[in-house]
Amino acid sequence: MQVTNELARAASSEQLKDALEAGADGVQDGMDQLKSLIEKHNANPRGEHCKGMEGLVAEARAHGVEADFSDEDVRDASIIAQYQRMTHYGISGYGTAAAFARRLGLEEDAGVLAKCLEDTRSGDQHMTGIASGEVNPAAAEA
Repeated sequence: MQVTNELARAASSEQLKDALEAGADGVQDGMDQLKSLIEKHNANPRGEHCKGMEGLVAEARAHGVEADFSDEDVRDASIIAQYQRMTHYGISGYGTAAAFARRLGLEEDAGVLAKCLEDTRSGDQHMTGIASGEVNPAAAEA
């Protein structure tokens, strides 16, 4: 979530900034849902550290926040690419967890996870719309 806020501050497109800020809120909502599900099963929500997401976050910072770009639109295009890489990782996680929950007969948990999955997919589709509608055409002209 912190890196999403960093990406929002680095973005020049107002539409992109707004989407990233909404994305940060969505990430927090998803994390809260996961924490509740985990605690419901008497497990520690602070379990294993995810090195995969850690790598994606490091790359998002390197290629979206810290990189030296000569054009704002090119930076925005890179920010979207980095954000979507993290989002796709989340989509995979939510989808897998929902499938496991269904297999275990935990229909209520599966429903919560399916909602998180749909919310994440929706955010990803919105970001694709920003990329194809505004950002990528402008970056291509740079």
